[in-house]
Amino acid sequence: MIPRVLVVDDHPLFRFGLCTVLSGDPTVALVGEASTGAEAVAAVRECEPDVVVMDVHLPDMTGIEATRVLLGEHPRTGVLVLTMFNDSESVVAAMRAGARGYLLKGSGQDEIVRAVHAVARGEAIFGSGIANHVLGFFTEQAPAVFPELTSREREVLELIADGVSNTVIARALTLSPKTVRNHVSSIFAKLRVEDRAQAIVRARKAGLGHPT
Repeated sequence: MIPRVLVVDDHPLFRFGLCTVLSGDPTVALVGEASTGAEAVAAVRECEPDVVVMDVHLPDMTGIEATRVLLGEHPRTGVLVLTMFNDSESVVAAMRAGARGYLLKGSGQDEIVRAVHAVARGEAIFGSGIANHVLGFFTEQAPAVFPELTSREREVLELIADGVSNTVIARALTLSPKTVRNHVSSIFAKLRVEDRAQAIVRARKAGLGHPT
């Protein structure tokens, strides 16, 4: 499926450039653009995009507020934040509002397109340079559960509960893919579950994860 994308940014030149990139990529379908939060909410109603690429700074409301409003009406829409703000407060606020991804402006075209596809699939994706913010968010929110797990295994389980892939977990925790797979296998054994789906159910029942 080719994801339908709406671009929201108040800077005309940046918005034009991003729209040009997306409209020129055959794997995505640009269905609209907006320059304010109110326009974004209205455009989502009209265009029904799969993914909204959202800036944080908008003239009438923040992109975080716009994300919260539009997801309240259209919870299946994926929001990918694309912004200049690289601070913990902005990252955490975006995730709490329901955003599935967070990239910094300056990310390459290929990275942005890959992120759009990941968000459209329901995955969580985060750009390089903000992994510590993401990890801090999950660590802060996670209750002290599953004492049989090591601290690292709990970190991995928190990300699994949020629907994050092993590849993203490896990047967020600065681990090799093999190490992540080993942690996942250990988690399954200790929780006595057979697969990832069962682990997610156990984790979310315990209060872990932030499903959108």
